[in-house]
Amino acid sequence: MSGHTPPASDAAARPDGTAHGAPPTGRRGLVRLVPLLGAGNLSVYAFYLGITSVLLPLHIQGLHPGDEEAAVADLGLVTGVAAVFGTVFNPIGGALSDRSRSRWGRRNPWMVGGALASVLAAVLMGLADSVLMVLLGWCLAQATMNLCHAALTGILPDRVPDHRRGTVASVMGMALSVAGVLGTGLAALFTARIELGYIALGGVVVAAVVLLCTFTHDPRGEELPPPAPAEHGTPLAALGRFLSALTHRNFALVLIGRALLFLGYFLIMGYQLYILDYHIELPGGLSPAAAVPVITTLGAVGTVVTAAIGGPLSDRLDRRKLFTLVSGVASALAMLIPFFMPTWTGMILFGLAIGSAFGCFLAVDTALATLVLPDKENNARDMGVLNIAAAGPQIMAPFIASTIILHLGGYSSLFLIGAAIGLLGALSIAFVKGVR
Repeated sequence: MSGHTPPASDAAARPDGTAHGAPPTGRRGLVRLVPLLGAGNLSVYAFYLGITSVLLPLHIQGLHPGDEEAAVADLGLVTGVAAVFGTVFNPIGGALSDRSRSRWGRRNPWMVGGALASVLAAVLMGLADSVLMVLLGWCLAQATMNLCHAALTGILPDRVPDHRRGTVASVMGMALSVAGVLGTGLAALFTARIELGYIALGGVVVAAVVLLCTFTHDPRGEELPPPAPAEHGTPLAALGRFLSALTHRNFALVLIGRALLFLGYFLIMGYQLYILDYHIELPGGLSPAAAVPVITTLGAVGTVVTAAIGGPLSDRLDRRKLFTLVSGVASALAMLIPFFMPTWTGMILFGLAIGSAFGCFLAVDTALATLVLPDKENNARDMGVLNIAAAGPQIMAPFIASTIILHLGGYSSLFLIGAAIGLLGALSIAFVKGVR
């Protein structure tokens, strides 16, 4: 595909791998950036996980009291359709922030603006008294939060040198699992006032991104090279340029691997509350809404341990691909635990295993992804395209999962199929070339 080529001085990445025009962050700067970047990612994932794991299933269940089949089907409809908006707006948000030359920074306006808009969408969700209104609110929330998330994702390749990315990405991986604890735990406090739970989760994101924008430096317009001139042509040609990273073999393989692992993961995690309600016999006095944070807490413990070891070790050994492959296979195999042990004990072991494996996979896979980005001047755009591998499965997973549950063998089949899909994704990483 033909297109504008920036001057060599602008297009080339620095020797440390950071984008040209974005000042590389030294050791002292990383001490400040890493925890704030981790907190930003934690808050965004807490928003997603708290809503999809607890508040949204309860909200829809309340609209269909006593009707499991209707609740399962409508949860699949709402989460699947809304995820389309997340898939579309993530790369769009990345491209917009790539071209931004604002006096307030390149990424900052999109992070803060997206977070604030998501709170407004959360208010709409809280007022919803029909499945249609819930769907509309969650679609808006997915769209606006992904504008924020795309700009947030662009910070890693912008400001972190290659040799530090495994360590920094491990913090982001730990943030995902801790987000499960924060998100589901916070959501569980609002099971009687779901509308306040939506707003509380959105407010946490606003607080985190404001702190990140206040205490770290986002390059201003005068510090960055001018964006490449907009190219004209047919909409199809524009789409081709937008998705041009997919023509690069390594990038495409990383995207496929991530997409399949996320699909297997979301087949199960998206229906976690219903699994605990309809499939697993819980100990006396433990409700499904209270059981979800127990499992996510165990997962967070596993993730913190493995990511804290795996990320820095992958930097030291310069072995991103090997760590990604092993943790991906382990993640897929963890999904088989509830198939063989459909008990509360089995779910506890599953939570610990999936957190340990999938969290480590996310940490090192993110570092691997930054090393196969084909265009350093479009880091956030291409990371946004790569994030389709996380958002896209959220579109398909609810429809696939509800079909499996209702027509293809129930929850036991869900675990088996999720593991098989995840294993295929992990093995695709083996075909990535040129990266250890």
